[in-house]
Amino acid sequence: MSSPKRAAKAIAKPAAKTARRPVAARAVTPNVDVVDGASAEALRLAAVLERSIVDGKLDLVSAEALQKLIAASCRLYTARVEAGEPMMPVPRNSISATDVMVTASGLLKAADLAVFELGMWQSWTGR
Repeated sequence: MSSPKRAAKAIAKPAAKTARRPVAARAVTPNVDVVDGASAEALRLAAVLERSIVDGKLDLVSAEALQKLIAASCRLYTARVEAGEPMMPVPRNSISATDVMVTASGLLKAADLAVFELGMWQSWTGR
């Protein structure tokens, strides 16, 4: 006997796969020089932000700038994963469980989502 969860999963999977195809189809291989420059700049910014935390200068970056940085990072990570690149958003054990929980809670609230909806999406997509 099939459970309602399995039935929902079977129905939702085809739609989820279809929804992801356009993003992968739009994926473009960027110019290597641009990536190297942007990567170096991102690494420098990450080091500056880490140092500001250690120094207690939490307002080094405005709230608006931090929000735009997090939003752009989320969109880029999503595009790369949906284009088929297997990667984690951060290296394992590089941030605390508290960092993950606070950030994940904030992201869910910003998108007006509940943890239940995240769980349902994960069960439908297998992510």
